[in-house]
Amino acid sequence: MENSKTYIGEVKDAIKSLLTGMGVTWKEYFTKKVTEQYPENRKTTLHVSQRHRGRLVMPHDADGNNKCVACTLCEKACPNGTIKITTEMVTDEEGKKKRRLVDYQYDLGDCMFCELCVQACPHDAIIFTNDFENSTFSRDSLVLHLDKEKTYNPSLPNIIDGGAEFEIGKFNTKK
Repeated sequence: MENSKTYIGEVKDAIKSLLTGMGVTWKEYFTKKVTEQYPENRKTTLHVSQRHRGRLVMPHDADGNNKCVACTLCEKACPNGTIKITTEMVTDEEGKKKRRLVDYQYDLGDCMFCELCVQACPHDAIIFTNDFENSTFSRDSLVLHLDKEKTYNPSLPNIIDGGAEFEIGKFNTKK
């Protein structure tokens, strides 16, 4: 008769499993903890990858113009409809009809950060920044009108460049 099929064998296996689990628990209890002091040290120690998708922005040139031609490809590529573009047809000096951007509405609260809109844009008119501090107390403030924003001000001074230097194998915390 095998040892594990008897009542005593089952109790012995249960006690062994319990002691193994408690050993791991006690080992973790006595290891030194590392805590990132987020709100206080975020300007000096926080590192965010430049590839992080945090917020959609529409870059402007020196004159304050954006590159958007209102083709609505980003709106069509968005899988859950977070981008809503309002356009109008205007006639230029040569008599040609062109589409003009009236409003570029982006709902940050519904965005999946999939970057399909950025990849679909043929003119590089929208990009994702790695600015991650987007929390607010109301969902209404997460609806952004990107064409109305003249300059984008990130929440941290050097977050666009990646923040603090990152060292592999070390926690990026201030001691």
